Amino acid sequence: MGIVLKLLFSFLVGGALCVLAQFLIDKTKLTPARILVGFVVAGVLLGAVGLYGPLLEFAGAGAGTPLSGFGYLIAKGVRDAVEEKGLLGAFTGPLTAAAGGTAAALCFGLLASVICRMGKPKR
Repeated sequence: MGIVLKLLFSFLVGGALCVLAQFLIDKTKLTPARILVGFVVAGVLLGAVGLYGPLLEFAGAGAGTPLSGFGYLIAKGVRDAVEEKGLLGAFTGPLTAAAGGTAAALCFGLLASVICRMGKPKR
């Protein structure tokens, strides 16, 4: 598959997930927090029935970046760690599976706050 086509599918799937979230915000009485939790749980459930893995292969970052991808990643981490370490893997799996992305988000968030703070005058 060409890079342009892969980027297009990534954009379309990621955009569809964002449109779904925006629709839920606009047309239901669900709070944004409940919608976010719903996306994480949907990622876990779709991963459990074997549907999220193929979607991730097809759409790449378009399916892996939203919160549904985070839910899938945590569930996959638990499944893999339980197979490897037994019951202890249920506790260590999500931590190791999501550590890289979580650390990157924290570091980039800190960097963005420092950069934005540099432009403000001191009181």
